[in-house]
Amino acid sequence: MNLKNIFGKKGAKTIKNGIWREHPISSATLGICSALAISNKVENAIAMSAGVIFVLVLTSVIISSMRKLIPGRVRIIIYMITIAAGVTIVDLVLMAYFPTISEAMGPYVPLIITNCIIMGRAEAFFIQNPPQHSILDALANGLAYAYTLLVIAIFREIFAFGTLLGVKVTPANWVDWVVLAAPAGAFFVIGIFLWITRTVAGIEPPGKG
Repeated sequence: MNLKNIFGKKGAKTIKNGIWREHPISSATLGICSALAISNKVENAIAMSAGVIFVLVLTSVIISSMRKLIPGRVRIIIYMITIAAGVTIVDLVLMAYFPTISEAMGPYVPLIITNCIIMGRAEAFFIQNPPQHSILDALANGLAYAYTLLVIAIFREIFAFGTLLGVKVTPANWVDWVVLAAPAGAFFVIGIFLWITRTVAGIEPPGKG
């Protein structure tokens, strides 16, 4: 499938950059806090990913549509209000329809407001581009965040709890790697992920190049 034929040259570049070349976590090292905090269970990772993608898309539509009307001196406040509105919707939906997940994630859903990926894309892309390209950028960055979170969560849940989405998948004599359920384990897994993805993508470590 040729992305250029479907989305145009700029659209295709936006998608490729968001999903891989300018990956928000492995390239820009953004959104690390939530990736560490709630990636011990796959269901939490799915909920957080869906929430971040929703808020990204909502923010992209509103900011890019109003980009010519937003005064430069108050743009950060506008970003925050827009993101906060989206996060409130996500939080209320989780509490109403997925109370168990909402309780497990605790304060981390409201903290989407401070997620650097959303604020960063609003400032670097949404405010400078029309809605059609901004939505593609939001989806690309959201999907990059989502698959990263899921990869980390799948690894941590299987090895730390012996389950996948709550279903036992390890042998009866399996010894849980409890360290992977702790913050230290999250740092270890995400460090390995960053090393592999940066090496494959050819991203230079900070301070080089």
